[in-house]
Amino acid sequence: MNRIANRTRQAGDPRILRSGRGSLGAADKLGRALGWFSIGLGLVQLLAPRQVTRSLGMQGQEGLVRAYGAREVASGVLSLSVDRSLGLQSRVLGDAVDVATLLTALRPGNPKRDNVILALAMVAGVTMLDILGTQALKARHGRELAPPAPRGVTPHRGDRSGFPQGLARARGAASDFVVPADFRSAPKPV
Repeated sequence: MNRIANRTRQAGDPRILRSGRGSLGAADKLGRALGWFSIGLGLVQLLAPRQVTRSLGMQGQEGLVRAYGAREVASGVLSLSVDRSLGLQSRVLGDAVDVATLLTALRPGNPKRDNVILALAMVAGVTMLDILGTQALKARHGRELAPPAPRGVTPHRGDRSGFPQGLARARGAASDFVVPADFRSAPKPV
């Protein structure tokens, strides 16, 4: 592809030496990795809910696990989209729901309590990655927005005109400018 692009360039244009994912920063790569992880986990929850519930001692909750799987897949797809931070934020909220659900499985009569504790530790670790990724993406791509003006009120922009010394000072500032000889066009033949 680079060869084709280089052939169509003008003589003075820079050549493409190599291309790749150079524009993706560490935050973008983390967001993408968490998106794929979310899709994989969601597929496991959708396709094997009985095994998931059995390993956690939560038999009878297969429908809930399927619903969580659908949520994971949706969050993963959103994390792979252009707006990765929204996908990671949805993952953080989903992690909170997962923790709440897993805490109900820590009941004293559950023979799989050790698995639940391990699952809670893994969810806590992934939650930390989700929070870290959300903050890193916000720092890399986010921008501070001015608070919105009240409805029906035009926000005051001050006396900004785009001219550093004011509009009055800019008027006529170039009246004494002389166009260099090599910039002047040749006289038209009569």
